[in-house]
Amino acid sequence: MRAYVLLVASVAALGGLLFGYDTGVISGAILFITKDFALDTRLQAFTISVVLIGCMAGSAVAGGVADRIGRRWTLLVAGLIFLAGAIASALTPSESVLLIGRFVVGIGIGFSSVVAPLYISEVAPASARGALVSLYQFAITVGILAAYLIDYALAGGGAWRWMLGLAVIPSFVLIGGMLGMPESPRYLFKIGVGEKARAELQRIYENPAEVDREEQSILMSLRTKSAGIEAFKQPAVRLALFIGISLAVLQQITGINTVIYYGPQIFQMAGISSASTSILAQALVGTVNCVMTLVAIFFVDRIGRKPLLYAGLSGMFVALAALATAFAASHLSGSLGTIALVSMMVYVGCFAFSLGPIVWLLISEIFPLQVRGLGMSLSTLANWVGNFLVSQFFLTMVERLGRPATFWIYAALCIVTILFVRAMVPETKQELLEQVRVGA
Repeated sequence: MRAYVLLVASVAALGGLLFGYDTGVISGAILFITKDFALDTRLQAFTISVVLIGCMAGSAVAGGVADRIGRRWTLLVAGLIFLAGAIASALTPSESVLLIGRFVVGIGIGFSSVVAPLYISEVAPASARGALVSLYQFAITVGILAAYLIDYALAGGGAWRWMLGLAVIPSFVLIGGMLGMPESPRYLFKIGVGEKARAELQRIYENPAEVDREEQSILMSLRTKSAGIEAFKQPAVRLALFIGISLAVLQQITGINTVIYYGPQIFQMAGISSASTSILAQALVGTVNCVMTLVAIFFVDRIGRKPLLYAGLSGMFVALAALATAFAASHLSGSLGTIALVSMMVYVGCFAFSLGPIVWLLISEIFPLQVRGLGMSLSTLANWVGNFLVSQFFLTMVERLGRPATFWIYAALCIVTILFVRAMVPETKQELLEQVRVGA
């Protein structure tokens, strides 16, 4: 892999860093926002989840925008949206303006979550596509970890405005970085700029034979004229959409964002009463999340997508079952904080090398070029809907069903996901992007 390709993927992955920071930072900031604005449980949950409404709005239109103005310019627009949302959130005079700022941030996340993995997958050689798209998930985990550490550093003074406002720094870096990046060669072929597209392929591949093979594969895929909603009349495209949406929803309803958004509250439920200590425990979970994503980067192109999914989902089930059991066993109350921390570290670590990066990778691979932007938009929209429902109703589930039952439900959904992957998900390791097939 050329250093040039790694540079392009790394700059695009900054969208993931902002995604991670802006979703992770609220878990610490909400402890102090709740006090300053006297939020009840409903408003507390909505302050966390309003960003997800913005994510849904952004992801719903991002694919169409990327198909109209290009992948590169859409990522640059995402950076500008992130910047505006961070400023509004930090300078807010009231809860209502904070909600607007967080909604704008969500639109930026929605754009990034569609277009960053799409762009990276379209500039990556087949042999390294899994690792490079997983780099986007790694950037998300770095952003989440940075958010936790900043939350911890600023918790003593309750400086939640600084927690939210520091997102302006990576926003400026993303904007500046994308100004110097190329457009995806696949998008250039799609809009008929063949000479420029071939020049970009030559910057990706050293071997002229690989350039020719990739170009012919792309041009062959473009002979299918049907695009947009019309293309979903084809059985293979409908199946790809079903798989994409299902994976996106399953990634969320197995419970990952209960940990990302409510980690400090979960630790407080387990007996860790100090806000600073619960945020520090969350930072340890974030460190595991970041480190274990490297497993996916190193192995996803070697052993494949499905083996990593099986291993990760099995570990997630075990961790959630242990957490549910610990909450149900009264005699474990003295060690509940330790069990909760270990269980959440195992759960997040297993998610980090499996369901986390591989869902983004698969939904960037399984759609034909003509509908890749739209297919990713619809799948990512489903992801954010699932994310919203989990974040909005987690506290309600805990109140009404109890902590053990809530975590047992998430554990059972891990088993459902394993069965779905086995039955429906194709192995895409080392395939040229245009040669990936579902249902074969």
